[in-house]
Amino acid sequence: MSIIDELLETIPVPKMMKVRQYFDDKEIADVAGETARVLQQSEALKKVKQGQTVAIAAGSRGVADLHILVRETVRVIRAAGGEPFIVPAMGSHGGATGPGQKEVLEDLGVTESFVEAPIRASMEVVHVGDLPNGLPIYTDKNAFEADHIIVVNRIKPHTAFRGKVESGLMKMVTIGLGKQKGAEAAHLYGFKHMAEHVPEMCKIVCRESPILLGLGTIENAYDRPAKIVAVPAGRFEEEEPELLLEAKALMPGILVNPMDVLIVDEIGKDISGDGMDPNITGTFATPYAEGGADASKVVVLRLTEKTHGNANGIGMAHITTKQAFDQIEWHKGYANALTSTVIDVVKVPMVMDTPELAVKAAVKTCNALDMKKVRAVRIKNTLDIKDIYVSEALAEEVNDHPQMEILSDPEPMFPTG
Repeated sequence: MSIIDELLETIPVPKMMKVRQYFDDKEIADVAGETARVLQQSEALKKVKQGQTVAIAAGSRGVADLHILVRETVRVIRAAGGEPFIVPAMGSHGGATGPGQKEVLEDLGVTESFVEAPIRASMEVVHVGDLPNGLPIYTDKNAFEADHIIVVNRIKPHTAFRGKVESGLMKMVTIGLGKQKGAEAAHLYGFKHMAEHVPEMCKIVCRESPILLGLGTIENAYDRPAKIVAVPAGRFEEEEPELLLEAKALMPGILVNPMDVLIVDEIGKDISGDGMDPNITGTFATPYAEGGADASKVVVLRLTEKTHGNANGIGMAHITTKQAFDQIEWHKGYANALTSTVIDVVKVPMVMDTPELAVKAAVKTCNALDMKKVRAVRIKNTLDIKDIYVSEALAEEVNDHPQMEILSDPEPMFPTG
């Protein structure tokens, strides 16, 4: 028996109950139809003339029905006489390579066969201007050379800063379309200034390149589209702040708080830019954003397959497993960290041989007054918190909560035999 096994042998692992959380579940029944409707009603679409090329910018986040949103945009543009093609708009993601970014899109269902248009993935950019402080602004060369650009993105709270606009259309214009070089420039002064830089940079990109409109979505607490809008480029600054407020009002959360131990089964870039969304977990990597859970110790058990070894965000956990460690392809997360200038996200937490040892280590170090009554919560990932697992110690609290329902009796977290 190793010294680690010996130290953790008697640490109790709480039994867990399956719990359902209830949030506002309004959603769009026909995403394809609604996408076509809002685009066809947009005055901006009338600017597309016969034979003109239209670059449709799609990103790397887990946007609900992204492939459908992109496909319907392709169809509407083609029906208007345009010639659509797809460009990845994801900064340095996908290993900061063209093929890597195309692979990320394909993993999200945005394949050439499904969306009915070619994907032109390149890291080449055009320098379109500078901020007064000297920060250079870049945009994707393929998109810049098109007659028009449409950006497709979800509007939501950012994971590292707060502002009138956060993660959404304007950020995709400035950072997503800026590729690695543009993202690096945008992050040069850190997230402290991001709230002011994103709108300023977006104005310049919209002035110097053919941004036509943004197709924006707001998702409900179950990660389904609740609203789809087509915002003309000239109205980004006016409309996106209101859309962000709507998105924040629909955000889900873990309804029992605080907790001693939070266990996250999987993290990945397909889940959140930070691997696990700190708006859910509370694991913010900068002091410029706040919210989410208040957990003494956070455990991450593995990486998703679709993150392709990018462990960005693992550094915000306290404890992880050998399985997760062995999945890491260091250069991918490091590319993100060097671009964003936030390096804590790729640090390595304590590594335990098994998930059980990882949970025991969290229980031992969470400083609970009684380890047999630890307040523990387990989630699959931060996109999937409809059904969660909570420890027996939280049973009374869950029973008294109007938005929670216990679905099972307490069961061992790691059954034997």
